[in-house]
Amino acid sequence: MNVYDFDQTIFQPDSSYCFVMYCLRHYPRAVLHCLPGVSYTGIQALRKQAETKELKEQVFSFLPRLDDVQRIVEEFWDAHRQNLEPWYLAQKREDDLIVSASPDFLLRPICEELGVSLIATPMNPYTGKIHGLNCHDEEKVRRFRLEVPEGHIENFYSDSLSDTPLAKLADRAWLVKKGKLSPWPEE
Repeated sequence: MNVYDFDQTIFQPDSSYCFVMYCLRHYPRAVLHCLPGVSYTGIQALRKQAETKELKEQVFSFLPRLDDVQRIVEEFWDAHRQNLEPWYLAQKREDDLIVSASPDFLLRPICEELGVSLIATPMNPYTGKIHGLNCHDEEKVRRFRLEVPEGHIENFYSDSLSDTPLAKLADRAWLVKKGKLSPWPEE
């Protein structure tokens, strides 16, 4: 199996950012209401006084203010599926696995459309609350081993060296920068 990070790897730029901006354009009252909390928690996170999970929950705290989140996510993908990288679409396989820190409710529809599996941050689409841990760094490895215990990674692709723990499990790992692939750097 081949395993891929999603944001800035096979989708440009970042799906969470794009979704928040999409909602800001189409549902400004919902999103603008949450900006003071996002600003405050963002500053706390920069000072290492708040976890990424807290910041992500604050960013998505506008979700309860939306009427039909699933419909909005579908409309988002109608407008953004062209952001999928052509190099990925050309090599996509049925046994591909996406492992991402983005919310599962946001990525699930596009992964189902692509016919690939998904491991992502478990977020309630109606509350914006994360159940468990943000799927990042070592958590990606833990979740992979939990959900695919016999899984063997032939190739791993990511834009971020923070994914080195998952890259180490692969036969071959590739660093992706603006659609260009290069071998994963040696430590």
